[in-house]
Amino acid sequence: MNEMSRSLPASLSFLRDLLPDLQDTPFALRLWDGTVWNSRPSDRALFTLVVNSHDGLRRLFTAPDELRLGEAFIFGELDIEGDIVAAFRLADRLFDRRWSTLDRIRHGWNLLNSERGMPEEEGRGASLRGNYHSRKRDREAVRFHYDMGNDFYRLWLDKRMVYSCAYFTEQDDDLDNAQLQKLDYICRKLRLKPGERLLDIGCGWGGLVIHAAQRFGAEVIGITLSPPQAELAGERIREAGLQGRCRVEVCDYRELEGQGRFDKAVSVGMFEHVGEKRLPEYFRRVWDLLHPGGIFLNHGIAASLDHRSRKGGSFIDRYVFPDGELLLISDTLRAAEASGFEVRDLESLREHYALTLRHWVQRLEQAREEACRLTDDITYRIWRIYMAGSAHGFDIARLNLYQTLLVKPAEGRSCLPLTRGDWYEQEEGKPSG
Repeated sequence: MNEMSRSLPASLSFLRDLLPDLQDTPFALRLWDGTVWNSRPSDRALFTLVVNSHDGLRRLFTAPDELRLGEAFIFGELDIEGDIVAAFRLADRLFDRRWSTLDRIRHGWNLLNSERGMPEEEGRGASLRGNYHSRKRDREAVRFHYDMGNDFYRLWLDKRMVYSCAYFTEQDDDLDNAQLQKLDYICRKLRLKPGERLLDIGCGWGGLVIHAAQRFGAEVIGITLSPPQAELAGERIREAGLQGRCRVEVCDYRELEGQGRFDKAVSVGMFEHVGEKRLPEYFRRVWDLLHPGGIFLNHGIAASLDHRSRKGGSFIDRYVFPDGELLLISDTLRAAEASGFEVRDLESLREHYALTLRHWVQRLEQAREEACRLTDDITYRIWRIYMAGSAHGFDIARLNLYQTLLVKPAEGRSCLPLTRGDWYEQEEGKPSG
């Protein structure tokens, strides 16, 4: 009898003892020989955790952290069939579990401690050089994430390729409409008017740039650090016949010179790359680029004060967003005010981002074959688990998403209306597009 066969009874006993507190989550676990264990046999499993090897079992129970479990998944020791977002309830239990000496004796020292090396592929993770959040290093970090090819992102984003939190008026809104509603909502929050100059910092593939110019008549400059994004955005601008009213450039916000001042500025999904030490520079730079009375909408993910970071390496930092920093909203507001901005509105869109990420995960799963053809299986697995884990983080309030509306006062005047009523006034109830 080989090692795998001998370990099966011990493995099943181990699982039964480990997971009594997951009775509220019906799931199944399938071992490498086809043996299946159900947490609630009478109910349909939300997901199946597939353990493909004895090493995968060891990986689950040797005080796992986010990085080690994530690597076990992307390199094939573990797999998840079904609702991968729901599987993160199990991951949370595993992260928080600590084994006593009695546990180790009872379940067998070898099961818990005979861990082998991870079959990591050379060069899969990010390896950045230079000073933290220097311009050169930030450029490398952004391109690590975004430069894998526009066709990959096109598989699972909406038709405008908006890679940020959508805005849902109903739970069952489709993704295309929810993203259109988000673009419209941002422009209405900015009170964007025809002829006004708008700066879009971290503009992606130009969805907001085009929408603001086309629907609101603004003159828009978008900046990104990703050449493939800028190239596709330029193509879309030309297809829409908007070359005279908007453009996208490859540029760092710290290097934007010779463009004059703007009436409005917006940053959507870029703020996570700024870094805590760069906050004063970031807000002061936007302040200097705005006319008095100008408005800045900052849209970014924030950490939660109640959910401390776990020990161990960060899967997202290594494989997805190197050097990304999620800050407390209180620290962000303090830095904005220290730069001179007046905080006029703060809105959490946490539930909206959980819904958005579920759409992205489902669309990526449906396009698995093509995603693997364009990249490879490991890349597909990285993005599937990263977005599913993020959806879970927003579900349980470990993460939040805030839109902060800031004003550069003009001699004490905000230049804003008395109420927010105009934000919710739309022609025929829905944005056009």
